[in-house]
Amino acid sequence: MERRPPTTLDSMRRASFPTLGLLVVLAMGVGAASAENVRSSDRQPAREPQPKPFAVGERLTYSAKVNFLHVGTGTMTVVGIDTVRGHTTYHTSFDVHGRMLFYSVNDHYESWFDTTTMASLRYKQSIDEGSYEKERDFEMYPERQTFSENGKPEEPGVSLPLDDGSFIYFVRTLSLDLGQSYEFNRYFRPDRNPVKLTVLRKERIQVPAGQFNAIVVRPGIKSKGIFSDNSNAELWFSDDSLHLMLKMKSGLPFGTLQLELRDINRGGAKE
Repeated sequence: MERRPPTTLDSMRRASFPTLGLLVVLAMGVGAASAENVRSSDRQPAREPQPKPFAVGERLTYSAKVNFLHVGTGTMTVVGIDTVRGHTTYHTSFDVHGRMLFYSVNDHYESWFDTTTMASLRYKQSIDEGSYEKERDFEMYPERQTFSENGKPEEPGVSLPLDDGSFIYFVRTLSLDLGQSYEFNRYFRPDRNPVKLTVLRKERIQVPAGQFNAIVVRPGIKSKGIFSDNSNAELWFSDDSLHLMLKMKSGLPFGTLQLELRDINRGGAKE
């Protein structure tokens, strides 16, 4: 259901909450690469499944703040294993709920991506932010490098595409070597590529879920959002084989948005 485009005030308020685009760059990006700048679309997909740093049942819960004011929560969940057009896929979801003054957010996103190549095959958005509501269903066809939105004719895409949700899990498979920069041309909308990542530093941080050794990454996307090149956004990932996203910070016109890990449920993953 689409009521109307958001007003300018709506748009500013919407930026106060961690929509999936916020968590991504990464896409909301991101997602292994060598010590030099590389384009992931130039790589060949792995022929054999590789161990992943996540498993069915994993659930990560985050607290969202704007200028140190708690405004909501977000959850990332590996729901299960599904089949999409003959491909075995991970099915993941991201939910965010929040409120600031009289403005509320209740968003739900789902991704289906190949368990071997991590190529996105299906992506759904259900956005309810203030007076703005939008439903989008995307189908990706890696074999012919196209995608379609809400059943419309196919548009040009990329090989081994990634959507906002799958990109988050993809980045967890990276080595994230200190001092290196990476580029990826795998976001399913070609005009948003390349997604860039710069590994800045290592440090120990405290979040509600505990203390962690972290590696700090700066994302950059061709957009005007919180991961634009001039947003000074930073992402903290656990400096271990899991690469859990621990924290995210980005400057907004009216303050600073922070997302911090509050609870970890590893599901069926082996420690």
